[in-house]
Amino acid sequence: MSLESVRQFFATHAPDIAIIELPVSTATVELAAKGHGVLPAQIAKTLCLRVGEQTFLVVARGDARLDNKKAKAVFGGKVSMLGAEDVLALTSHPVGGVCPFGLPQPMPIYCDVSLQDFDEVVPAAGSTHSAVRIAPNRMAELVEAQWVDVCQAFQPID
Repeated sequence: MSLESVRQFFATHAPDIAIIELPVSTATVELAAKGHGVLPAQIAKTLCLRVGEQTFLVVARGDARLDNKKAKAVFGGKVSMLGAEDVLALTSHPVGGVCPFGLPQPMPIYCDVSLQDFDEVVPAAGSTHSAVRIAPNRMAELVEAQWVDVCQAFQPID
């Protein structure tokens, strides 16, 4: 049903965006990058986080790591990741297909500024085999996300 809720979201809010379904799993950043022919950094991974009783989503580039110090300053407390069962219950999306689209209930969504390094990113679309191609700013607008800086600065490998 998760993929279906994402289909309904795009049909209503952005009918020009097509969901891409692949015959292979795209459940990890590496698999998604390979399947969609993009850099791992262009995969927009969605993290389901909690501070106290507040749960929210953070979308970041695929090679970014959450910076605990920055996240604590932005979100006002120690950030923890939710387990797979809690993620599914809150988002209706399985781990590997979590995205900010088609959520059963509104929740705060944040996009890390690291996504702005690209003209196009590839977030999942509610299943471990689906995704969309979208400009980061358009994604943020569609899901009413706030831009934040909560990831470690990207360090290219020499």
